[in-house]
Amino acid sequence: MVKRFRYPEERAALERAFARTETAGDEVERVVERIIRDVARQGDAALVRYAAKFDGVKLSTAELRVEPAVCKRAWENLPRELARAFELAARRIEAFHRRQLRKGYVVRSKGMTLEQRVRPLARVGVYVPGGRAVYPSTLLMNAVPAQVAGVGEIVVVTPPVREAPERFTPFAVAHLLGLSEHVYQVGGAQAIAALAFGTDTIPRVDKVVGPGNAYVAAAKRMLYGRIDIDSVAGESEVLIIADTSARPDFLAADLLAQAEHTGGETVVLVGIGEDFDFDAVERELRLQLAAAPRRQQARRSLTRRGFFVRVRTREEAVEVAEMKAPEHLEIMARRPEQLAEKISNVGAIFLGAYTPEAVGDYIAGPNHVLPTGGTARFFSPLGVDAFLKTSNVLRYEPEQLERDAPHVIAMAEAEGLFAHAESVRVRLVKRSK
Repeated sequence: MVKRFRYPEERAALERAFARTETAGDEVERVVERIIRDVARQGDAALVRYAAKFDGVKLSTAELRVEPAVCKRAWENLPRELARAFELAARRIEAFHRRQLRKGYVVRSKGMTLEQRVRPLARVGVYVPGGRAVYPSTLLMNAVPAQVAGVGEIVVVTPPVREAPERFTPFAVAHLLGLSEHVYQVGGAQAIAALAFGTDTIPRVDKVVGPGNAYVAAAKRMLYGRIDIDSVAGESEVLIIADTSARPDFLAADLLAQAEHTGGETVVLVGIGEDFDFDAVERELRLQLAAAPRRQQARRSLTRRGFFVRVRTREEAVEVAEMKAPEHLEIMARRPEQLAEKISNVGAIFLGAYTPEAVGDYIAGPNHVLPTGGTARFFSPLGVDAFLKTSNVLRYEPEQLERDAPHVIAMAEAEGLFAHAESVRVRLVKRSK
């Protein structure tokens, strides 16, 4: 069921297996291009038409906006335990991200003041997937850091809800976070286009965050530049480093937890030493898989993108992790902190047997929006910085301009930009008169 490798003997084959990615395809690109064009030209009319075509829901233009009362009823209808979980998650996410806030600074010297200002984005859109899978945690993880940053307005979009909107959990979370004035039931590429261009109903935003299917990802990629985006997220992934101290049932459970999303996830178990028992883990996988409600998706992920990698040493385990640059890294081995210190290319690290990746998905506080597909080599988790921008402010007094003028003129003329040089020289001439 799971492909097996030895490292470093099969390094090249393992690198090829890790590197395999699936692109959206030409047909997806063509469909998304047409959707973007239609929404840009027709606005709400295109959104209503696509809701009927893709979601099977007939909406009027007025029904694109979800009434705040619907969100309030969704909150009131939540089971109390789930409501408490959402409240706790929101508090912890806010507390963790508040430490990321940064201020601008001013540098003053004789005749010169230099400043960097930090300001929040004015308006941000959060895409929350819907349909067969509903992810209220997506709204928590994307919206709370934006609120901490001070974003002026957060616009929530999610595919149309066919039945019982008063029980739709993302609407409940929108109420909890105070976002229910700006919630719209529009999904897919058309939602991203609406946020990028604006319609009579949906306001144009500066940035769009949140995961989605291939059409959503393609729309974000195509519209980047008109709007900012968080990233073009790929399928989720976990890499677990384990030694003989790890329990096979824990390892199997965490591999399955990642594999159950869509059937395209990457799950990797790196076992240290010749005595590491991969067979015991595979037996547990089969046992737990038989009872898993989403066993079809999990089995597909394990078969297509499941890897067992045997290494001889802890150092080689680190090498495999650095090579994969995983979204999630679990370490169930002796002295996990020592291993973690050596690994740089990773979205989030979960240390020890009692830190399953699921706590990071939901309740711990750090963000679960993480780089995928090896991009942890250069991308970071979503955070407050994603919703801030900086501007530089300069002020020169006449005396300082006079001191710096020869340097500016020399550099400008060296680049052939003589008007730049003259813009300084003219001020010196005027000052000398």
